[in-house]
Amino acid sequence: MSATILRTVVDALIATTNAFDVNTALALFTPDAVIDDPSTGHCFEGHAGIRDYVERYFIGYHTVTRCLSIETINETQGRVRVDFTGDFGHEIGLLDITVNDDGLITRIDAALE
Repeated sequence: MSATILRTVVDALIATTNAFDVNTALALFTPDAVIDDPSTGHCFEGHAGIRDYVERYFIGYHTVTRCLSIETINETQGRVRVDFTGDFGHEIGLLDITVNDDGLITRIDAALE
């Protein structure tokens, strides 16, 4: 994927989650997208799962995200290193983001450093 497309997707995702705008965040994902986040102990599937993820871990913990770096992995994937702060304190995370040809997110594999 081009660095421009990846940056656009990442910026939009961070902006919508920082604004606690669940509906606009959902519009960035395909209907069958998956967020696999072992730090939560859960895999979130489809828009219902992603809504739960955003509401629970971003809105619920007042999470603010800042992009630290972006690396293109291949044609459809990028790795984003992010800084999370919120009611839980502070964490650094990695998001392996996969997008389709339309620039919609199909999968995020999340991890904490």
